[in-house]
Amino acid sequence: MSRTSGPRRARTAAVVLTAVLGVSGCGALPELPGPAPTDLVPSEVPRAVPTATGNLSPDGFDAAQRMAVRIRNVGCRSLSTGSGFAIDATTLITNRHVVADSADLQLSTYDGRDIGATAASTAALADLAIVRTVDELPAFPELAEADPASGDTVTIVGYPLGGRLTVTSGRVMGVTTDPLNENLGEVLVTDAPVEPGSSGSAVLDADGRVIGVVYAKNAAGMSFIVPVSTLRQMLADEGAFVPSPTCTD
Repeated sequence: MSRTSGPRRARTAAVVLTAVLGVSGCGALPELPGPAPTDLVPSEVPRAVPTATGNLSPDGFDAAQRMAVRIRNVGCRSLSTGSGFAIDATTLITNRHVVADSADLQLSTYDGRDIGATAASTAALADLAIVRTVDELPAFPELAEADPASGDTVTIVGYPLGGRLTVTSGRVMGVTTDPLNENLGEVLVTDAPVEPGSSGSAVLDADGRVIGVVYAKNAAGMSFIVPVSTLRQMLADEGAFVPSPTCTD
């Protein structure tokens, strides 16, 4: 898929990429094929210094935490957690692997309020999913018009390890071909820390706009992001998302 902006391609060295799944564990993938050039990725990337609100203003942080949702996937044989964020009053975005094989999806907001889920739909192309809710969500952010460029500061807001709401910050290191979905095209690579349970977290720019969705990390600590340009394209395609099968189907 085409991208709105064009940062230089960057490939990671031969590392094992893992989906940032829930607390029940992470799935490992084989190494990327072929020689992986490292000269396009800085060996040392400047790190933003995290604060109580990441790189967001106090108002931006307040809006970010209000739209972040913790997801608990109760499956027939497993239990995992993930993160998501609202895009309108009754719609969440998260990862496909966060809602996979569920018998029950349990949602909660930053203030501890439980939200009922009515249905989940997943995309075949990218690790994205839509969850519809019974009750209205506290707030939802604006989607950025363009993907960030290399060096841009980003903030990730989610629920790692199924715990409290956490904010981490970093910078965009570049782009790489998506190692999980080869037909997707390019995804963003950042140095913002994520943990199991961070899957589906919103990635925000300095103005609090969504510029991507966390879906994986690698052994070197780099996080992988579905860019907002891909999210926008898929939301505009009525056939991109189909009902998600459950473990009871």
